Amino acid sequence: MDEAWGEVCIVLTDDAGITPANLEYFGKERPTDVISFRYDPVPGEDEGFSGDLIINVDRAVQVGPEQNGADYELALYMAHGFDHLSGAEDDTPEKKQAMLATETAWLEEAGEMATGLVA
Repeated sequence: MDEAWGEVCIVLTDDAGITPANLEYFGKERPTDVISFRYDPVPGEDEGFSGDLIINVDRAVQVGPEQNGADYELALYMAHGFDHLSGAEDDTPEKKQAMLATETAWLEEAGEMATGLVA
């Protein structure tokens, strides 16, 4: 992320909370892991880009035990959202794999900060 960033609002929700947003913005009436919205800088302000992340904690708790744990899964969703805010797309298998590699590297760098997110 070499661009100037202002603020990012992170909303933690559940399946019931994220499903309406997924339907409204993507036409999919089902829960998803994370939804991201990136906003261009406001002309005349030095804040830079801003964004919103809607993160599904229910999904992390459901999927986490099958993966690396719920807290890691939640951190991965956050990293995935930030990757999208940075302009990355996952509309092909190759792009999905590249995003996952970037996100995994970020979480490895974060180390202990990526744990203890879900009690």
